[in-house]
Amino acid sequence: MQENRNPWTIISSKEAYENPWIQLTEYSVINPSGGKGIYGKVHFKNRALGIVAMDEEKNIYLVGQYRFPTENYSWELPEGGGSFNESALEGAQRELLEETGLVAKHWKELMRMHLSNSVTDEQATVYLATGLTQHAAEPEETEDLQTIKLPFAEVFEKVMSGEITDAITVAAILKLKVMNY
Repeated sequence: MQENRNPWTIISSKEAYENPWIQLTEYSVINPSGGKGIYGKVHFKNRALGIVAMDEEKNIYLVGQYRFPTENYSWELPEGGGSFNESALEGAQRELLEETGLVAKHWKELMRMHLSNSVTDEQATVYLATGLTQHAAEPEETEDLQTIKLPFAEVFEKVMSGEITDAITVAAILKLKVMNY
């Protein structure tokens, strides 16, 4: 695959919004066809982390929670944000404990992703966590979570039927299926 030069020209930029998690910048641009326009970019101040917590019987732990932006209840892998000041693995270990109370003995990086690269620079790292032991969960104050454990085959079917739509969950489960887990 060949990399091409950047066909966009930035004329100016201005910060439109910022909070502790994101920054929205609006750019005045000349697009690849030569026309003037605007482009908005959401910069994420943390990386996204996803964890496939799999026990010895190939059961997968899912976390259920109401997602404010999509206004629906979502079943997904344990996920969260990790500071770029910590390693992705350290962040994933912290998130798994926070959301499920699980601690894993073995960790394997499954994939890295850009979750919506047409409008954001959000990076995600997804791990497979095995050798699980149960401890007390430590959810953040913004989290009202439920945890369930389902056989991998059932989680895969929920991905294929569209019942599970979270991007990290869908990608990780499909990758594990291709890897014959």
